[in-house]
Amino acid sequence: MSAGWSLQFGANVLPEGGVRFRVWAPRARTLALEIADGAGRRLPMRRTDDGTFELVVPELGAGADYRYVIDGERPRPDPVSRWQPAGVHGPSRVVDPGAFAWTAADWHGLALEDHVIYELHTGTFTPAGTFDAIVPRLPQLRALGVTAIELLPVAQFPGERNWGYDGVDLYAPQSSYGGPAGLRRLIDACHQAGVAVVLDVVYNHVGPEGNYLGEYGPFFTDRYRSPWGEAINFDGPGSDGVRRFVIDNALYWLSEYRVDALRLDAVHAIYDFGARHVLAELTSAFHAEAARLGRRAWVIAESDLNDVRVIAPVERCGHGIDAQWSDDFHHALHAALTGDGHGYFMDFGRVHDIETAITRGFVYDGIFSRYRQRRHGSSAADRPGRQFVVCIQNHDQIANASAGERLAALVSPARQRVAATILLTAPNVPMLFMGEEYGETAPFDYFTSHTDPALAAAVRAGRSADYAAFAARRACPDPQAPATFERTRLDWSLREHPPHRHVLALYGDLLRLRRAHPALGDCRNDLTRATSCEAPRWLCVTRGDPAGDAVLVAASFGDEPAPIPLAESGVWDLALWTEDPAYGDPMGERRSARAPAGAGTARLFAGCHNHRPK
Repeated sequence: MSAGWSLQFGANVLPEGGVRFRVWAPRARTLALEIADGAGRRLPMRRTDDGTFELVVPELGAGADYRYVIDGERPRPDPVSRWQPAGVHGPSRVVDPGAFAWTAADWHGLALEDHVIYELHTGTFTPAGTFDAIVPRLPQLRALGVTAIELLPVAQFPGERNWGYDGVDLYAPQSSYGGPAGLRRLIDACHQAGVAVVLDVVYNHVGPEGNYLGEYGPFFTDRYRSPWGEAINFDGPGSDGVRRFVIDNALYWLSEYRVDALRLDAVHAIYDFGARHVLAELTSAFHAEAARLGRRAWVIAESDLNDVRVIAPVERCGHGIDAQWSDDFHHALHAALTGDGHGYFMDFGRVHDIETAITRGFVYDGIFSRYRQRRHGSSAADRPGRQFVVCIQNHDQIANASAGERLAALVSPARQRVAATILLTAPNVPMLFMGEEYGETAPFDYFTSHTDPALAAAVRAGRSADYAAFAARRACPDPQAPATFERTRLDWSLREHPPHRHVLALYGDLLRLRRAHPALGDCRNDLTRATSCEAPRWLCVTRGDPAGDAVLVAASFGDEPAPIPLAESGVWDLALWTEDPAYGDPMGERRSARAPAGAGTARLFAGCHNHRPK
């Protein structure tokens, strides 16, 4: 294998002994290394022409704590710190990435269409809230049919409670979760279990507390404004070093931690008007290094632009990103099930919107948006289904769009079953939010543990204003209160009791059928047809596969029983019925699976040998 990428900045343990320290700090006149060994030693560093400072200390090794002192007066953590054991304001610690003994040597990743993603927050997924505590739960997830977990951001953030989107040390796994060693143990265990790892990373902003990047270099610019203030400087003076910092970070997670995919947070807030967009450069470098390592690894974007260039290949003037979250799928299904019309949901609510999201990717593909008061989006009809990650719940939509309430608190069990069926039979990559598979009832609210009182007060006020804006049914919980965090923890015992075990049975059966039928697992939206009717609100979807396998899904979103004309002729065998008593419908035994569809029901049929999709 040819020599590939390696991290050249931060503190690197040398093969011959000692540690090389290297930091890009063009705004510093002088820089010194302060060794946190009680003696307070400060060693001057040599400055190069591009503003990089270097120093080799022969007597140091892994485990040493250190800081950089800017201009002789400001001790600061390393911007490329691999570990911040004392938090965002404390010293950095030298880590030797080669010291970890990986055991899953034969793991090479998954095809994108084989991903069934399970999004989780490390701190609330288990009572312990650590990387290590996730490991014993992997067999249950794998048995369910999950093939990948997606971790909300783990870069070091202030305090011990946070979603992770306030991270400031982008290379340092959160210490309260278990730090670098804990994250490596989790990823290794996932690969041993046949589970891929998707890591949520944030390159559109940096959290406010503990953010010292601007003291080192021109990391931020006032040329653009993001929802979090000044934007990351990807195209202004000094931006070459900033771009390298971010692209290195992506390659770092791939190389040193062996992650299988990155989910890029809110790429619509990444501003770059240079000749080559940083997203295209990052994705190209990520793919090249994955290929060198002999692995399949992916880049997934979160974008509200409905801009096909995000996922279009480079040869078609796109960024080449492998997939993106499908907001339109979520919004269409959520609005149809709940009747919610606030904010961006006002653009949805028709059953036809679900049909469009399933078959064409973007619902808003250049048509007028009432919410935006302008035309929105471009067509993605020619993009393969595997390029869209679909969900009915995620951390953001629960906490921000639904005031912390999960779908189980908003709709009937029957409608929950319909949502699950549409999700897991769509020609896309499905994603579950932790606890969804058994109907978890705990809210998922926004929580923080900022140590700056003024910042904590500002966050508290901002969240209250957000709740008032969408007329929440709940009072806004205090993000800083430990109880807000504790209430979001999963209650794993619910899985064993009705009605939760019935929900779990449905998810398990749907995922089993997805594995058993190529037509459900192939992500072939080009072999998918859908029809819908607004009155009496039904949807019929036919999935096909080149080998001839076929599946038909008929779902009712109406309030009254109604017949659903099957979109395809032929002989069909009933494979799943959401009104089955096994899934918790107490009236199921009194109804026939061939009767008109009741309010909020779905049926899944498998095609026999004489049925072939056109």
